[in-house]
Amino acid sequence: MLIDKFDPLKEEMLKILDENGDIIDENLVPEITDDKLIELYKTMLLTRVTDIRALKYQRQGRMLTYAPNQGQEATQVGSIAPSEKKDWLVPAFREMGAWLYKGVPLEQVFLYWYGNEEGSNYPEDVKMLPVSVPIASQLNHAVGIGMATNIKGEDEVTVAYVGDGGTSQGEFSEALNFAAVFNTPTVFVISNNQFAISVPRKSQTKAKTLAQKAVAYEIPGIQVDGNDILAVYAASKEAIDRARRGEGPTLIEAVTYRLGPHTTSDDPTIYREDKEVEEWKAKDPLVRFKKYLINKGIWSEEKDKEQYEEYEEYVNNTFKKVENSGEIDLEDIFKYQYEEMTPNLIEQYEDHKTFVERGVK
Repeated sequence: MLIDKFDPLKEEMLKILDENGDIIDENLVPEITDDKLIELYKTMLLTRVTDIRALKYQRQGRMLTYAPNQGQEATQVGSIAPSEKKDWLVPAFREMGAWLYKGVPLEQVFLYWYGNEEGSNYPEDVKMLPVSVPIASQLNHAVGIGMATNIKGEDEVTVAYVGDGGTSQGEFSEALNFAAVFNTPTVFVISNNQFAISVPRKSQTKAKTLAQKAVAYEIPGIQVDGNDILAVYAASKEAIDRARRGEGPTLIEAVTYRLGPHTTSDDPTIYREDKEVEEWKAKDPLVRFKKYLINKGIWSEEKDKEQYEEYEEYVNNTFKKVENSGEIDLEDIFKYQYEEMTPNLIEQYEDHKTFVERGVK
């Protein structure tokens, strides 16, 4: 068991691929077919292309505030890939790679950041909660799903995400405590991208690792190289399998880096050095994984260029469709909070409707 081999209290990190795309220890490589490896890489590449284009759309005034993902694709895709269609994804707001792998249409991703509530109205077969902006609040929701899963005697697993800053929130501790006490099938993934907006990881906690916070709740915890998709996949597979067997929750800390700003309203040059960013660019998860696939003989630079160009066209066409979708109905702003609008939401809707109508007149 990987969780037994890598002790977060000793700052032991699971790493399988080095920065040149070479295998460090063959015994640690997870069993993944070549087709699945390509699928993982393509999802990471689509996430990167979408992210680059989305940042440009926002800077052009064509989209609302956006939270970039560049540099965190391996953490996102590698952690959700071992799950099954019946499993739940509970995101924060910076998990585009996980959303796309789970099956959320790109059009809906753009609709969300465009300010259209249809962006949170996922297809019936995509078991994912809406984006949660209040920090760490989604973790208790994830545990609630796990409790319901146990009560119903099902074997679904919930994969939930939080940032390094979110581990300082009370909801983080509450969620881990409830998950441990009720033995819920929950996998907690900490996307440790080194900064909670402008506050660095070292200012969040005196703990040597974030994974070691699992010790207090008597649940397994493991720290992995979040830019190494094989390491993230291997740890997540083990955690998901444990949860499905009824062995309870696991905490995974994926050590990665946010190459871009926290959001498009943030200026990261104020609180971090360019030298640090350049050092992490050398650890780019896409470059590392691409080298591995090429060395394995199942990918090439030519295929990569063709796929990148194909995705650029796809992303641009999808966003144009969103831009031409027209205005949303006022009711759409209110109707997706619950299965049916509650009395207070109906009241708010009627009040706002009156306000808008008066403004039109």
